Amino acid sequence: MKKFLILLITIMFLLSLFIFTGCNNKNDNTLRVGMDLRFFPFTGMDKDGKPAGVEVDIAEALGEYMQKEVEIINTEFSMLIPALQSGEIDIIIGSMTISEDREKTVDFSKPYLYEKIVAMLNKDFAEAYGINNEMSIEELFSISSTRFIGIAGSIAVSIPQSYGFEVKMVTGDAVAEREVATGGADALVGTYVLYGMHNTNKSTTVMYTNAIESAATGMAVKEGNTGLINTVNDFIAQMESSGLNDQLREDWDAEIAKKLFNNEMTLDYYLSLD
Repeated sequence: MKKFLILLITIMFLLSLFIFTGCNNKNDNTLRVGMDLRFFPFTGMDKDGKPAGVEVDIAEALGEYMQKEVEIINTEFSMLIPALQSGEIDIIIGSMTISEDREKTVDFSKPYLYEKIVAMLNKDFAEAYGINNEMSIEELFSISSTRFIGIAGSIAVSIPQSYGFEVKMVTGDAVAEREVATGGADALVGTYVLYGMHNTNKSTTVMYTNAIESAATGMAVKEGNTGLINTVNDFIAQMESSGLNDQLREDWDAEIAKKLFNNEMTLDYYLSLD
């Protein structure tokens, strides 16, 4: 009888442990989406501190497509891939451009947005060399004396380096912005965030807005998660036909134009490769 009771207690314990771990299993009906909520109107927060933006809406739509609840996990951009690898998040949706280096550690979806790479220039430098949007990209990068600046590992460094330039590397965008604005550097290559920097320094900087490159943005999942990446690719393929992109245009065109300080800049600027 005693042995029977011990066996019964052991079975009940194991059963309760199974139920408990099952209830706390990461593979539940929640899609945990990692993004850095500092980049409104793409990944940001509303006035109440809740996630808001183009890519927040895309994440919510993906959850609806997969019939899953979506949990937005605010993660510093540099920590998104480590969070994915450690299992803290299931997917990255947050203006992450597809690159060879990143493809060594994560699996990317097909592109769903395209970042246009532009440049902010010191105004005196631009005037001295006659730089404007009539100048071709080849002509821009033929000015051998240009002093480029940027954060190590970013496109601000890699793109000028691909043209043979040495680049002054700094620790943050604010430092690069200040250097260009004050004449300590001539040019900073980057994405839409440069428009805000220029707006803060209108008297000392100018924008070169021809697309130096169009960098594809993809959703990233843990290496080998083919089931999720296939579902995500199917979702991306129907974003236009399902009406999702139209809804995003309606909701965010005005905010995008405001962010870029140009009423002609809308979501379509980011939906097309050209």
